[in-house]
Amino acid sequence: MSVMTRPGTTEDEGAAPRRVRPVDETATARAVVDAHGVVTGWSEGARRLVGYRETDVVGRSAAMLLAEAPPAGTLRSVTGAGRRWSGSAILRHRDGHLVPVTLLAHRRERDPSVDGGGHDWFLVSPVSRTAPGPDEDRLVDWSLTQSPCTMALYDTGLRLLRANADMERVIGLSQAEMRGLRVSEIVLDPQGDRTEDLMRRVLETGEQQRLQSVLTLAGHERQSVWSTSLAPVRDPGGTVRGVLLSAHDMTDQYLARQRLALVAEAGVRIGTTLDLARTAREMAEVAVGQLADFVTVDLLPDIDDDRELRAGTLPRPVLLRRVANQSVLPGCPEAVVPLGTVASYPDASPAAECLISGQPLIHQVTAAGVARWSTQTPDRAERMNRFGFHSVLAVPMRARGITLGVATFSRHRRPEPFEQDDLLLAQEITARAALSIDNARRYTRERDTSLTLQSSLLPQRLPEQPAVEVASRYLPASARVGVGGDWFDVIPLSSARVALVVGDVVGHGVQASAAMGRLRTAVRTLADVDLPPDELMTHLDDLVGRLSAESDGLSGSTGDFGATCLYAVYDPVSRRCTVARAGHPAPALLTATGEARVLDVPAGPPLGLGGLPFESAEVELPEGSLLALYTDGLIEARGRDLDEGIDLLLKALVRSGPSLESACDAVLQDVLPQRPADDVALLLARTRALDSAHVATWDVPPEPSAVAEIRGRASRQLDDWGLQEAAFVTELVVSELVTNAIRYAEPPIQLRLILDRSLICEVSDASSTAPHLRRARVFDEGGRGLLLVAQLSQGWGTRHTYRGKTIWAEQTLPAA
Repeated sequence: MSVMTRPGTTEDEGAAPRRVRPVDETATARAVVDAHGVVTGWSEGARRLVGYRETDVVGRSAAMLLAEAPPAGTLRSVTGAGRRWSGSAILRHRDGHLVPVTLLAHRRERDPSVDGGGHDWFLVSPVSRTAPGPDEDRLVDWSLTQSPCTMALYDTGLRLLRANADMERVIGLSQAEMRGLRVSEIVLDPQGDRTEDLMRRVLETGEQQRLQSVLTLAGHERQSVWSTSLAPVRDPGGTVRGVLLSAHDMTDQYLARQRLALVAEAGVRIGTTLDLARTAREMAEVAVGQLADFVTVDLLPDIDDDRELRAGTLPRPVLLRRVANQSVLPGCPEAVVPLGTVASYPDASPAAECLISGQPLIHQVTAAGVARWSTQTPDRAERMNRFGFHSVLAVPMRARGITLGVATFSRHRRPEPFEQDDLLLAQEITARAALSIDNARRYTRERDTSLTLQSSLLPQRLPEQPAVEVASRYLPASARVGVGGDWFDVIPLSSARVALVVGDVVGHGVQASAAMGRLRTAVRTLADVDLPPDELMTHLDDLVGRLSAESDGLSGSTGDFGATCLYAVYDPVSRRCTVARAGHPAPALLTATGEARVLDVPAGPPLGLGGLPFESAEVELPEGSLLALYTDGLIEARGRDLDEGIDLLLKALVRSGPSLESACDAVLQDVLPQRPADDVALLLARTRALDSAHVATWDVPPEPSAVAEIRGRASRQLDDWGLQEAAFVTELVVSELVTNAIRYAEPPIQLRLILDRSLICEVSDASSTAPHLRRARVFDEGGRGLLLVAQLSQGWGTRHTYRGKTIWAEQTLPAA
């Protein structure tokens, strides 16, 4: 540090004052001319040049100083933007003689707040121009020798003539020791031969050459990067007489560019997936070789517990789980801790020390330190001695205020120890990896929660029922997308019928899974009412609209609640299937004859739009037909047309065998893309049929006297089926239901008995009025019939049709 004591002297702290020769301000003529050509400034050097005092010139036109106007082209713009001009002029001295001068003019912008804006011109010219003297020649010689740049002069034989002090320092030899030698003889390196080739080109072409080389020089621990310029040296006649070599050490700039490139590479390669272990491995792969020879990533064992992580205390000794390690050596032989294993780290180890302090550190490995570790972790001490570890860098991995673990970088092949710049680079890479690991940790936790919630809401096992044989598959989306809201269901209905449901909620994550559960519950509730598929879709559409309105504005909710759904009801007696859909893919059908096609079902709008009608389609299915209900994740794939996906599905169904489980696997294998972008729900149902031998139907006259006759027919039918034990209860149920239909309903009236795994009694009429249970008072003559039916039956209910209603009651059959 220097402190100015008085003009012309400087004084170093703690040193004696040293005299400095003052600058001769009068050796340069300086003048200022405003935009109008008026002189506004004049120096003592200008007075010495032309003889005019300041009072003679300031305020007058600068043209008075010119002996003649400068010829065209005399002045030229130096900058190309008209801000600096150079040229010559002839001035007239005050005593009348002519003064040829060289001028350099600078355009200056004035401060509007001080000088009112605008511009002026600052003109300079040397007062005297003398020929070079011997002192100046010696000064040039001294400048070559003492230049801070590395310089050397070679003759046309490429032999060294002169080398400055910096060249001697870099090479480690004196000029006398190098004089007469070639570059390839001074630096025994392939770069020396390359330099000589370029020097020959300079001699042949007279053109300057440049190269960048990596050299290991005497007295340097590591390789250095040099930018070298080779320029021709010409005599006054233009003949090339030698080559001047000047070199600049670019190691720091080269390393800085390498570090920036490594940071950029880390940004691209780290965090490509939401997989925690893979992210840690990506960080180790990026750092090894370019920053370190051996890299390990160790995480705290309980990183899924936020509360424990935020407590800020670590158990002693520190326990860490090895997630990733990478080495420049094949097979990573330096590693002691296997991947996935939790190991103990003593407080003196770099990993534990940086976690306890919360700060990154650089640790130089010493024999004493290794000996101390050998008593606690002998296996690690042995590896450090075997591979020659000499420098270790440890960085804590933190993200969003949570400590996740530690990344350790070690060197045993590269001779140079870690420096502060390496520490900053390691921190940058580790910070990127920590954020990606925390994202993966958070995503994994939410994904596990969503999967648990979704699996609990989906059917744990499909119910047994007589109408269809079923098999299903559910596959969550890839880790990048997250769990969605796909679902399926099989709902037994009255009269041996069954409802098949597949749906898809918009979005992914816990909210989509929760919405899926609400919709599945709603569908089951509406199915219990035995609504036709198109009416069920209308009610479901209203429900989704209300749920969307409720979620709008809630914290963490977008208010966008939508879904698609397909609902099919199959009747094994009539073998007819009624289907309605709301924006969902139509089901595929494989008939018993091997023909595969997509059922023509009106599309309908997605659920939640409101105000739009839904239509259903009815199709008769031969026994053994295979229905495939699925979500769009099965047939949609990037780069594949939707029709192509459907075509693959139909072909897979045709190739499927008799086993529905095998058919599900075949469909997923043939149709599903390798990395599905959405959840996939698949439900396969093979239809069964009840033949006429298991169904008995009678038309009932609307007269009270018909009750006894119908009861007798039902009893005889039970005898034919061998169900005499059920005759008493069946006669009571038939009597009550037929009597109510005759008394309160409208014809036509029909009784139907269905024998399957249970005995079902149905009475249909043309009235839309549904009966209901009520408690009869002591003296009431009626009101006890339905209560009796409910007590004697396994279940009973009413379903409405387009032509009236059907009341049914189901009885459990006696054990055979």
